[in-house]
Amino acid sequence: MTDRVARPARTERRPSRAAAPVQGLRLVGAGITEGVAALVVGGAVGLIPLGIGLALLPPTAARLRALANRARSRAAVWSGEAVHESPPWTVDRPGFAGRAVLSLRIITDRAFWGELLWAMLVPYTSGLLAGAPLALIGYGLFGALVQPFLWANIHAFADGNYYAMIHVDSWTNALLAVPLGVAFVALGVWSGPWWLRRHARITRALLASDRTELVRRIEQLTDIRAEVNDASAAELRRIERDLHDGAQARLVAMGMNLDAAERQLRRDPESARALLRQARESSSAALQELRDLVRGIHPPVLADRGLPDAVRAAALDMVVDVAVEATIPARLAPPVEAAAYFAVNEALANAAKHAGAGRITVDLRYDDGRLRIEVSDDGHGGADPSRGTGLRGMSRRLAAFDGTVAVHSPPGGPTTIRMEIPCALSSPKTSSS
Repeated sequence: MTDRVARPARTERRPSRAAAPVQGLRLVGAGITEGVAALVVGGAVGLIPLGIGLALLPPTAARLRALANRARSRAAVWSGEAVHESPPWTVDRPGFAGRAVLSLRIITDRAFWGELLWAMLVPYTSGLLAGAPLALIGYGLFGALVQPFLWANIHAFADGNYYAMIHVDSWTNALLAVPLGVAFVALGVWSGPWWLRRHARITRALLASDRTELVRRIEQLTDIRAEVNDASAAELRRIERDLHDGAQARLVAMGMNLDAAERQLRRDPESARALLRQARESSSAALQELRDLVRGIHPPVLADRGLPDAVRAAALDMVVDVAVEATIPARLAPPVEAAAYFAVNEALANAAKHAGAGRITVDLRYDDGRLRIEVSDDGHGGADPSRGTGLRGMSRRLAAFDGTVAVHSPPGGPTTIRMEIPCALSSPKTSSS
């Protein structure tokens, strides 16, 4: 599970000064579309008593939510403040009954009414804020390029010609309008990003509800707790199974061999010695299995040397070439180190077993309060989190720490897995790197 933070459907960047007027024009057009969507959705809500609205509301509300999430994406990028998106509407059951249940869920959702209010207001905010840079530039071009040549016609037609504070009734005043127009153009270009940031913050204020965010966070933590409990139960079952089928079975066999050796010690010393050798081999094998089991729970090198050295030790056990780069200035909290270590282990195992990789690179770094891990391989790609339990297990493991997993694995490769965990450094560095 990952935190649903609004991200643009296509790559969005903070508009530059030169691009701000064009982006403003784009927002004006989007505002008109969103205003029309508000009218359609409002009409669907009004038709609910007639039954027609039950069929119309789900698709129109879904379209409105898609537009709102796209606006959240722009607001998150342009304002520099996170805006959490609302999940899309889904029909739980087919037919008219399913649409009726979904319509009831929609009209009782506070986020829906916030989106409807936003869509009703956004044409005005787009026109006043997003269109301001383009309006300043257009007015400036009128003063710099039109007034010097057509001032007399404008003066005669309008019975007076004023450009800002200048009464353009002569060539002298017409020429004075030129630098003023250039100033308006410069102001429009220079202030464009500022206007768009104001627009983004108003959008964020209308679409980001504290209550909605609280509900979203509670739902996320509930899901994380359930997943962590399931993962813990599965881990306990694995440990119990490994102990029962491995070390316990060998210890039982060793006890039986020792008992048989004790009975044959006087009658057949050679057989007794053979049984003792088997018991010694069983004890060695049981000890090795216990060590492997402990390493699977929490590797000693991880506790002693930290995450970078633990990953390097895991890399040495791989059958493919693994290069590890680490830039972590200090130790992390033990639970974070353990989660990151096993996530990297899972990524290495997937690359070696399923991707046919010949070389794997692991990059560990800590910056801006986040542990960032990137595992890349030159395999055949095609990794899909929806079809593999390993990638889902990595996501569940990191979700307990608000971590995220992003997979880029086109067919033919290469595969890159990026993991991020928000965390703090806990103790001085002890790694040998």
